Formats: sequence, C-alpha cells, structure tokens
Amino acid sequence: MTNSLGGFACGTIAQANTRRYHGLLVAALQPPVQRVVMVAKLEAKVRYRGSSYELGSNEFADGTISPRGFELLSAFEDQDGVPVWVYACGDARLEQRIWMAHGRNTTYVRFELREASAPLQIELRPLCTYRDYHSHARGGWSLEAAAEPGGCRVTAFAGARPYRLLVDRGEFRSEPDWYWSFRHRVEADRGLDAIEDLWRPGAFHASLESGESVTLTVTAEPEFESSAAALDQEKNRRRALLRAVPVGAPDWVQRLTLAADQFIVRRSRPDGAPAGTTVIAGYPWFSDWGRDTMIALPGLALATARTRDAGSILRTFAEHVSEGMLPNRFPDGGEPPEYNTVDATLWYFHAIAAYLEVSGDRGLLRDLYPVLRDIVDWHRRGTRYGIRVDPEDGLLRAGETGVQLTWMDEINALWHYALTQLADWARALKDSRAAADYEAAARRAAASFSQRYWYPAGGYLYDVIDGPGELIDDAGKSIDPSVRPNQIFAVSLGANLLDTARARAVVDVCARELLTPVGLRSLAASDPRYAHRYTGDPRQRDASYHQGTVWTWLLGPYAVAHHRVYGDAGHALALLEGLAAHVDEACIGSISEIMDGDAPHSPRGCFAQAWSVAETLRAYHSLTAQRVPRTASQVIGG
Repeated sequence: MTNSLGGFACGTIAQANTRRYHGLLVAALQPPVQRVVMVAKLEAKVRYRGSSYELGSNEFADGTISPRGFELLSAFEDQDGVPVWVYACGDARLEQRIWMAHGRNTTYVRFELREASAPLQIELRPLCTYRDYHSHARGGWSLEAAAEPGGCRVTAFAGARPYRLLVDRGEFRSEPDWYWSFRHRVEADRGLDAIEDLWRPGAFHASLESGESVTLTVTAEPEFESSAAALDQEKNRRRALLRAVPVGAPDWVQRLTLAADQFIVRRSRPDGAPAGTTVIAGYPWFSDWGRDTMIALPGLALATARTRDAGSILRTFAEHVSEGMLPNRFPDGGEPPEYNTVDATLWYFHAIAAYLEVSGDRGLLRDLYPVLRDIVDWHRRGTRYGIRVDPEDGLLRAGETGVQLTWMDEINALWHYALTQLADWARALKDSRAAADYEAAARRAAASFSQRYWYPAGGYLYDVIDGPGELIDDAGKSIDPSVRPNQIFAVSLGANLLDTARARAVVDVCARELLTPVGLRSLAASDPRYAHRYTGDPRQRDASYHQGTVWTWLLGPYAVAHHRVYGDAGHALALLEGLAAHVDEACIGSISEIMDGDAPHSPRGCFAQAWSVAETLRAYHSLTAQRVPRTASQVIGG
C-alpha cells in the first residue's frame, strides 16, 4: 500500500516480515524521500469461547517460527488493491484489511468480526522502531510512549518525528517491552545483515460482537481523517482510476492500472512546500530516478488517463536540467541530484512526444522548447562524462571510466528519435531554421547508425562501437557483437531508423536469443558470460545484473516492435499475457523489476517496478488502440 508521498506499508500474506523494508508505516518525511520505518508490524491475539488464537507470525534468528497465525488463514483477497485477510478462530470469522490515506503518512488496520456465535476479545500489539528503511536497528535504545486519548504517542529520540497509535474503540494499556532478534530471510538470502529488534509500547484491547470492528490508526501526521472517511475516499479514488481501463480489458490490466498509481508521487522541499510531481522507480528501495521516470511516464500516466500528472512530471524535471542533462537520481537523504546518466535525458523526448500526442498541450511545448534546444546543444558540443556528438559520424558517444552512464538502452536510437522529434516541434512552432538543422542532424545520425551498427554476419545490431572492446571491424574500429535487448528500441521507437528487412531481423534475433514469457534476457543464453540466476551477495548479484537476467519491462517494447514488423496485434498482445500470472506471484498486484534468466524465471530485485508496470500497460493500450501516431504539427494544431 502507498500514499502518493513515497511512503508505504508492505508485508507478507503470512504476516511475517521477511525484509527490512516490510513495515506497517514507512513514512516519507521529505516526500518522496527520507523514508523511515516507524511501525514494523502488528501482532493480533484473539480470545474466543475460551480459546486463544495468535494471528501473527515471526521468524527469529535461531530459525524458530512463532506464532504460526497463517495456519488460521482461511482466505486472502486483493480487493482493488486493498489486502484483506480472513482468519478462522473456531466458528468465528475475523477479517483484517490494511490501507493508507492518500497524501498522508497514515496507515489504517481494521479488524471486523464477520461471523461469530459469541463475543470476541482482541489484543493488538504494535511493534515499533525508528530507522532508515535501508538499515536494521538493534534494541537497548530509548523509545518513549506518552498516553493520549485512544492510544499513545511514540517518540524515538530528541528530534525524531513523533507518531501516534490510536484505536476507535477499546483501551490502551502501557506495557513497554523489547522483542529480540527477528530474522528477515530475504535479506539473508541477499547476503546482507538480517536481524533486528522491535519495541512494544503497550497493547490495545477491545471486545467485538458479530458485525462490529476495531481500527488501529498509525500516523506521523498532526491531523488525520477517520478510518471510515479515509476508506471511502480511497475506494472512490480507486474506482475513478479504473474508469481509464478499456471495456473488456483482462483483469491483469485493471490491476496494473491500480499499481501504476502507486508510483506517481509528490515532491516537496525541505520546508514542506510542494515541488511538483515525480515517479518512484520501484518499491521497496528506489527513490525517483530520471531514467525510470521518463521511460515509465507514458504507461503510468498517459495510459491511465492522468494527463495532468504527466504534464506536472515533465515540468518538474525541466526545472532540474543541468548542462543539458536530466538528473539520474534524487538521493534518499535529500542531497543534490546526481547527473550520471546519458539516457534519462533522451527518454525525456520520448515522454514529451507521448504526452503531446495525448494532450495537444501547446503551452507545455512552448515552455519546454528552449530547454529541449539547450539539451541538444549541450550534447552536440559536449557535457559531463564525455557525452558528446562525434564529429566524424554525427552519433552520440559517452563514457568515463568508473561511471555507468546507461542501463542497456540503445543510445543512438534515442538520439536519432530526439532529433526527429525536436525537428517536428521546431516546425510546429514556426522555427524553420532550427527544424532544418535538426532534420539534417537526424538524417546524418540515421545514415551513420545503419552503416556503423549493423552486424552483417550476425544479422543484428552491435551492442557497442568505438568502445573498449577487443574485436575490430574491417574499418579498424572496435565492436561488441554481444546479443543484447537494447537493439529492440531501434524498432520499437518507430522512427524508421532501420529498413523493413533489418527491423524484422532485429525482432527475430531477440525472439530467438533473448525472449522469455516474462521479458527479455539482458544477454543471450548462448553467450559464455551468461548468468543463469540472479542470486548471492551484492557483488555476485551486481555481476549478473546485465549478464542474462530477465528485464520484465522490455516485454512491452518487444511486443510493440513485433507488431511493427509483423502487423499482428493479437499475436503481440498474447506476448504480454506472459506477465499476467506474475501479478499474483511476487508483490500481489504488481510486476517485479527482474527475473532469473533460466526457467522458472524466479522474480528478483524490486518487487514492484515502475517501468515494468508502465511498459506493459503502454504496450497493451498501444496494441489495442492500433492508432497511427500523429505528427507534432497535427498534435498541437500547427
């Protein structure tokens, strides 16, 4: 569950935390960053007809799993993105649901007695902490709880943001105590520290008759709405989001439409003032990244009829352009943005083009046109990290030792796309001289791309040219013939960069060497460097990240490219269905960042990734609409 601020609540169906990122309230103190785990989990104990039932579950450092509340679980359901558990306690059926308030660091947990033949007593024990969500905390430090009507206020230390725990019925009893050595098994599998301690301020007690409920509110806000009002607002908001789903769309499209909403968040300045709209790259650990935002924007915002949000995001990032570059990352601690990327800025042109086609927003184009021209000018004369146009061939080159500037993107396909779009926009704005200049640059880049990148013997595109590779072509230039998925963008972007035969050959080699039911491998399985699985400690995982690991977001561009060369929308849509089952596999209702290269393609990385959700949605809408893209002049009425 998310709150549009970068904060979230997440856990497991079994109610045992298996990650350091699991928490009932992970608050974003300077949205969307500075995320702090405040309440890690909630233990519930029920007394009914003389018997006691523990509904929670924990794994401890010695391997003990206690209690085992999942054994009482009779049902679990995803109700429009809201998780709902039903526990069987004798003949009683107790329902639990969790949701967050939109725009507030507030989580609600409601227990409703759906069926019972006698009263039921429930005890709720919140387990608390106050830590950066990337870390673990061990016990012994001083948290304090001050009583308030309906509950308590917890303060971790001087200067910490206080948070409150309140119920709408029953009483709070102060019973402070520490719980030691919880184990997070996923962190252990990732080669990281996996043990933490949690503090209990006390317990809430309530008695329920059949049909009655009790709701715990956990909030870091000075004010919050009643649980009933917050739930009604959230239900209405979700219904409104689903109105963007085409009639007859499969269930997974509806669920991904709700998932898309989780990534669009607000930014704020240190003083709390609004600072625009952005995109969280992935949950649980990413913040807002420029590359991810621009790739994901069409699917997250435009395919879901959130045009205003899309425009706000584009304007927000325009304010942060520096030396012709969009920021790659806004750090979690609120430090200045980092600009170590070559592709984020180029994807910006793609996002703007998609926005203009949907909105026809002449005002945004006029406002951003000087920024876009400045970007291209900087790339032509050179900017950070050796990013500049090569005067020999008009292609964009980039590279600096020790800096990873790209993420398997076909940089020169994006560069050509940016030039063609800017030429079209210049023409629409009556800047004919600039339009002619950009058209000429695009033609030169296209000619050089076709000559330099095509690998005749392999029938596909080189991965890198003029790089540090050991292979040399007939012209004495270094080449890298690795079969990688970034070449698919030369087709999927739709700028006619390749002729029909070569475009089809690229799609075919990706199908033969890289395609899986859930995405494209990052390296052909036939390559001796291929990594079969993405496992191990951070060093081992980093080494396999681009060496065969499946990237789910690439299934969308592949399906679009397949449709471009084969013209069968039904076939292309069927390719996307490979991710339908995954929506219930890792993070319920979302799509993971990556998966193992080998079957069964176990999900890895971030369990909910913005561009994975977005590109699947974008491809679905594109393939079902089968619209012919308009020129910029048609879009903005030029």
